[in-house]
Amino acid sequence: MTSTRLPLFPLSTVLFPGLVLPLNVFEARYRALMRDLVKLPEDGPRPFGVVAIRDGLEVAPASTGLPEPGEARDAAPGDGFAADPMDSFHTVGCVADAATIRPRPGPPGDPPQGYEVLATGTSRFRLLSVDASGEYLVGEVEPLPEVHGEGAGALAAGVLRAFRAYQQALAGASDRGLGPQELPEDPGVVSYLVAAAAQLYVSDKQRLLQARDTATRLAEELRILRRETALIRRLPSLPGADLTMRPTSLN
Repeated sequence: MTSTRLPLFPLSTVLFPGLVLPLNVFEARYRALMRDLVKLPEDGPRPFGVVAIRDGLEVAPASTGLPEPGEARDAAPGDGFAADPMDSFHTVGCVADAATIRPRPGPPGDPPQGYEVLATGTSRFRLLSVDASGEYLVGEVEPLPEVHGEGAGALAAGVLRAFRAYQQALAGASDRGLGPQELPEDPGVVSYLVAAAAQLYVSDKQRLLQARDTATRLAEELRILRRETALIRRLPSLPGADLTMRPTSLN
């Protein structure tokens, strides 16, 4: 499989294909990355790679931004990362297409002080190596194919039912109502939407991102949703986010 070079944007969150990522870019090396992306045609792709930072190496705050509105802030390599950048990041990431890049003007004659970016996840990749010699990190990456796997359709239907029950349990635990929602039927879309929407630790979302196929991802999501829903219903006095923001196990 052919590899390519791709600018990298490390975050303490996981981006999934098809999901939107709002970014508030202020750190110097990522301003440089956005300046280069702005030079690309607006009507074409402006790709960069989002990789999740491994536990214990976060150096700047970041919110998920998936799928709730909000901003994720960039992390600054060189101030808390491992000596070898490959040790700092998970090796499966997601290509992001920066459809909107809005500079925040600085003093007259100065470059922008930052950028407000709206990007969308497009496809997964495997990180092979990291070049830290330039203004920003660049990775050598290879694309990861999307494979549904056996039984993905039936699993997707089960996951959608479990996800609705999970949402209802969360709404009851936090005294919030849930309005009607249009949920997709495509197994791959379902798997990524649920992975993004469930309130889980980054490490758990990362395991879902790097699942070998859609069916494997859906099967794990079904297990997680059923367990979390049962837990929330047993402990309705606790906020739903507190109940779900804890490690999950693949065992």
